[in-house]
Amino acid sequence: MGNVVSQLLGSLVGTLILYGLVKVVQLSYNEWTSPIRDLPGPKSPSWIWGNFKEIWVSEHSVPQEKWVGQYGMTIKYKGFMGRNRLYTMDPKAIGHVLMNSQDYQKPDEMRQGLSQIVGPGVLVVEGEKHKQQRRVMNPAFGAAQIRELTEVFVDKSVQLRDAWAAEITKQGGIGKIEALGWLSKTTLDIIGLAGFHYHFNNLGESSEPNELNDAFSFLFKANTTMAILPMLRAIIPPLRILPTERDAKSKQAQATMNRIGRDLLRESQAHGLDAQQASGKRRDLLSLLVRANMSKDIPESQRMSDEDVVAQVPTFLAAGHETTSTGTTWALYALCRDQEVQRKLREELLTVPTENPSMDELNALPYLDAVVRETMRVHAPVPSTIRIATRDDVLPLSKPFTDKKGRVQEGISIRKGQTIMIPILAMNRATWIWGDDAAEFRPERWESVPEAATVIPGVWGNMLSFLGGPRACIGYRFSLVEMKALLFTLIRSFEFELAVPVEDITKRSTVVQRPVLKSDPDGHNQLPLLIRPVSQSWM
Repeated sequence: MGNVVSQLLGSLVGTLILYGLVKVVQLSYNEWTSPIRDLPGPKSPSWIWGNFKEIWVSEHSVPQEKWVGQYGMTIKYKGFMGRNRLYTMDPKAIGHVLMNSQDYQKPDEMRQGLSQIVGPGVLVVEGEKHKQQRRVMNPAFGAAQIRELTEVFVDKSVQLRDAWAAEITKQGGIGKIEALGWLSKTTLDIIGLAGFHYHFNNLGESSEPNELNDAFSFLFKANTTMAILPMLRAIIPPLRILPTERDAKSKQAQATMNRIGRDLLRESQAHGLDAQQASGKRRDLLSLLVRANMSKDIPESQRMSDEDVVAQVPTFLAAGHETTSTGTTWALYALCRDQEVQRKLREELLTVPTENPSMDELNALPYLDAVVRETMRVHAPVPSTIRIATRDDVLPLSKPFTDKKGRVQEGISIRKGQTIMIPILAMNRATWIWGDDAAEFRPERWESVPEAATVIPGVWGNMLSFLGGPRACIGYRFSLVEMKALLFTLIRSFEFELAVPVEDITKRSTVVQRPVLKSDPDGHNQLPLLIRPVSQSWM
């Protein structure tokens, strides 16, 4: 028996090695014959790592921005195992990729990684499946629906304010808080109520450790070390059968979300939320989705199955929870670094005669809007994404470039299977659009938007933070109003300073870009702040 097992294991290992060798030869041939091989770009210091190590040790997009400055707007660099990565900041090329989502889809390794977090929801599926889910979901994310949910955003913001005030009292007048963790709890509470009519009660006096919050903290924790096995697993699918501790925890998190999702769906259906009860009292996103899915306007063949509806629960949780908490955290960071901007914002917010503003009242505050826009520009929670060509194509360019052989190229020929980086953060702070101070946080720039910014193919705000085209972020209105409600309440109530030297704070990305401390690289993602009531002075 032992010999049989040994032989089977030997055969398996041999097969994996052979598969790996074939894959390496295939990758090498594809790169040697690639149509983009003559694009300008940096030299690769390593056949295995390519330029990846330089990218990893830097803050997101910094090396690519340097290369664009050296070689031009359209370049290539080497990824893992010597794979050519096309990187362009040409808005016409980016717009072509974003608008033609059938021809440019998320790569298999990216979908596999995302599916471990959010399952087979609208963020992951492609093609007709994505169109079907998006078509049914769109009504739940309209401006009218977000207007009705604003009260939830404000109520939870007030609850966070009161929790922080209690911390100040407990700590003797000045509170030291970990902003990211608190905001993550708050936005989870918000998406629980606004998304599913579900009470997580993270901010309640009797709050206890929440299994869902713990799962998301694990899944979104930004790695501070670089390992070869996860990258090999990404490009060599058979290696994914090898179990890891992270796989087990990811499956456990997914099981938790699916269980909660099924319970929430049954509850919505039990309330009779069907097409005939369009005036139902519940306005949460899941209830609206259930009603829209059962509408007579949608043919039976185009309706989502219960499994597809449940698959949106972790998508709502991820998109409505992590991105907003991270974006608001970066807003507080920026306001800590510029006390004059913080003072000017507070001055505007205190002119509002209510603590419970409506969506329209929040959107009528020009400096708050500018601060949110500038945060999403300079500190985009999702700093980049990637697409892969599903067919041979030519990317159009707004500006020709000269390749390494001195030939002027009017377009970029690409082959099926070519990866294209979408440089969200780099495009947001491009100097040719925003000027030499593009990397600086300056809300006043929104008083006069540069004409060059109008060519950016984003769905909102002359930037790429929510992408564009058919796969633009469906929940961007939800996120923006939620972020405004949080800042409105917190900045009116407290003054903020960093609790650690600014040099100690850096950024690391998994799906979203989160703060980490250089002095605590193995610790959790965090942003320690000092807060005090507005009416007091620093001691």
